[in-house]
Amino acid sequence: MYFPQFLVGMVATLSAVAVWVFTATGSVWLAGGWTAAAALLLQVGYFGLLIGLIYQKPRVDQPGAQALNRQPANSRDNAPKDFHGARRH
Repeated sequence: MYFPQFLVGMVATLSAVAVWVFTATGSVWLAGGWTAAAALLLQVGYFGLLIGLIYQKPRVDQPGAQALNRQPANSRDNAPKDFHGARRH
C-alpha cells in the first residue's frame, strides 16, 4: 500500500471516529481522546503489518523463493575474489 493511500484512509477513518464520538457524547474532549486512541491503534497496526511483511519467509510458490535455495552450478563460482571482483587463481 502506498503511503498517500494509507494517509487518506487514515484521515477518513479518524474523521469518522471523531464525528461519531462527538455526535454520541456531545463532548469535544471525548471525541479528541477517542480519535487519538484510534490513531495510535492504527499506527501500531500499520507498524506491525510492516514488520510482518519485512520478516516473513518467502513462500515456495513465489518465484524468488527458488532462487534463494539454489547452489552454484560450478565450484569455481565459490573461488575467492580480489577487491575488484576478479577471481584469484
